[in-house]
Amino acid sequence: MRAAFEKYRQAFLVGLQSNIVYRWNFAVRGFFSLFHLAVVFILWGAAFAGTDSIGGFDLRQTLTYFVTLLVLQFFISAFNEDYQISEEIRNGLINQFLLKPINYFLYRFSIFVAARLVSGALILLPLIGALPVIHDSLSFPSEPWRLGVALPALAMSALIQFSIAYCFGMLTFWFLEIQGFVILSMAVEAVLGGQIFPLDLMPEPIFRAAQYLPFYYQMYFPGAILTGRLGLADALQGLAIQAVWVAVLLVANQILWARGLRRHTAVGG
Repeated sequence: MRAAFEKYRQAFLVGLQSNIVYRWNFAVRGFFSLFHLAVVFILWGAAFAGTDSIGGFDLRQTLTYFVTLLVLQFFISAFNEDYQISEEIRNGLINQFLLKPINYFLYRFSIFVAARLVSGALILLPLIGALPVIHDSLSFPSEPWRLGVALPALAMSALIQFSIAYCFGMLTFWFLEIQGFVILSMAVEAVLGGQIFPLDLMPEPIFRAAQYLPFYYQMYFPGAILTGRLGLADALQGLAIQAVWVAVLLVANQILWARGLRRHTAVGG
């Protein structure tokens, strides 16, 4: 057990070092995200003109939701892991993992965690600088249970996002390019993940249907817990459904890996 932990700890450290080298890429991305945040403030400020609430939430609660999603995006969202995995498959770099006692999924996930720690830390810097300006526009709930429920939700959200990226990477065993799949997925995630607007503003039947899809649990679910858009009962129910999706995606990852390797070795890769 200790030897296995040490392998992935080393992978995490290597990932941490390599991502620190590219820290300015994350820093610039984080800086320009503030422009996106400014647009959010302007658009939703206009939407709330002449009304005190939309969907049962006021302007401060809505802006808090989008600020929270911005931070979560850098801490738990998969950026280009699917393309990295695809590149390693195309170039035959995964062959080294077939000859060593290393689980490729755990190896890539260790690097993913390291990358998110670097990008998450860097987004906090411009956000802290903007906090004196936006502080009065934010309103977080005070219920103590929210953090305890949000932590496992965040962990499973990261697993879901990485697992989906991993699945797309595995498609390289069958398709030369996966860009079309990734772009389509990003578009669906933006809508059904609550990144364009809070999902609870959708018609009730569509919102309830979205709760049974994995996209709901990528960004919206942990963000809604932290910002007060979900009550305790809905949050606990959501955790159970989220855990099911984690299990389903982990199994799908292993199936794609096993079948992909058969195809990979069959063509002499």
